[in-house]
Amino acid sequence: MSAKSNVVLVQQALAARGFSPGNIDGSWGKRTEAAVRAFQAAHGLQVDGIVGPLTKAALGLDNPAQGAALSADIIDDPAIPWLLEARKLLGVREKPGPDNNHVILDWATDLGIPYKSDDIAWCGLFVAHCIGTTLSSEPLPANPLGAQNWKRFGGPCAPQPGAILVFWREKPTSWKGHVGFYVGEDSQGYYVLGGNQGDKVSVVRIAKDRLLPNGIRWPATVAVGTAGPRQMALGKGFSTYEA
Repeated sequence: MSAKSNVVLVQQALAARGFSPGNIDGSWGKRTEAAVRAFQAAHGLQVDGIVGPLTKAALGLDNPAQGAALSADIIDDPAIPWLLEARKLLGVREKPGPDNNHVILDWATDLGIPYKSDDIAWCGLFVAHCIGTTLSSEPLPANPLGAQNWKRFGGPCAPQPGAILVFWREKPTSWKGHVGFYVGEDSQGYYVLGGNQGDKVSVVRIAKDRLLPNGIRWPATVAVGTAGPRQMALGKGFSTYEA
């Protein structure tokens, strides 16, 4: 089952119970988050906008007999909607030369972040967009365009899908960095879904020794997940430059 199908199930369940998520289109946006929060408040649940196990059960989405069970694939889990947003944007690419991809520029405009050109490194902007779009009450780090500033975002966590990974770039002592979302790992590298990877939103393999201290982070407004590492087959080659 795709990530979009999982979100559709949540939206359908909310609408059936009188909590409108807007268009039932498989896109996790502010109206879907607001509907989840309203449903949680009405049912005495923790109001965090996240479809965790208790909210899932209250929506009837954990009962296979109803034919509405969510996919077991953790990467498609509505409990980590920021990763669903990131997946939706796979393939978005900056434009070469003086032109700009206005999809990328609009992310900055929506967040009130000064940003004029997609020639400027945008991995931090991509992460800020995915978090800001799906977690309306989550504080972003100061100057989210600076990748290493994400070391101060949220709180620490263990490697798991949806965690934010912060890396050094060029050399360990450089102020330059890279940031993206954990989707898996092998014994030597992390698989990272991020922006400005090959000038686009993509998944790349980054060597584990590039991870910065305190460089695995989780949103402060969401209970830390317990999924743990997602092991993948040993890959070949590493991304060495993301800018």
